[in-house]
Amino acid sequence: MTPSLIPLAAAQKSAEVTNWPGRIAWVVGLLVFVVFVYWLMREGWKWRGTLQGDLPELPAAPADPGEPRLTLSGRYHGSTTAGQWLDRIVARGLGTRSRAELTLSEQGLDVVRPGAADFFVPVTALRGARLDKGIAGKVLTEGGLLIVTWEHGDKQIDSGFRSDRAGEHPAWVEAINQLSTTSTTEHTTSTTEHTETEGAR
Repeated sequence: MTPSLIPLAAAQKSAEVTNWPGRIAWVVGLLVFVVFVYWLMREGWKWRGTLQGDLPELPAAPADPGEPRLTLSGRYHGSTTAGQWLDRIVARGLGTRSRAELTLSEQGLDVVRPGAADFFVPVTALRGARLDKGIAGKVLTEGGLLIVTWEHGDKQIDSGFRSDRAGEHPAWVEAINQLSTTSTTEHTTSTTEHTETEGAR
């Protein structure tokens, strides 16, 4: 090493961080910022749940749900207002992501969620199913999500599920659409017959 470079190398070697109070203050400030953002998210979640407080309690599964038509193990990714994939529903525990065990029968759709609230969608409340790629906070490949549309109270809801075996999704779409169509037809026929009977009296 030439004599002219020796002082420069010594200066570079001695350029160590000595402003520890400034660095600690920067780290503390960053942590405070992260905690503040988390607090804002938590308050926003609670506020959204308050706004959705008029959502009725979720139905429980009947004592005899009937013979299973299909079963599925996978994940529940959340629920939104039907057709509005960013309008997340958090009331009644519907905002909690979890593992899920789904069972479809003639009675409806039973959703069992370890560590979160279970719920049941009666067949009369099913409005259809489709394949999609996203729901609030979760985006997958095209067709990666099974979206079940159902009615609860005066609100139509989209709930997103993903099977551990995504190849099962099309069969679920077909079965739910068939059940919901049959249920709607039977309900319409029953209502028409009741109206005609009342009118004949």
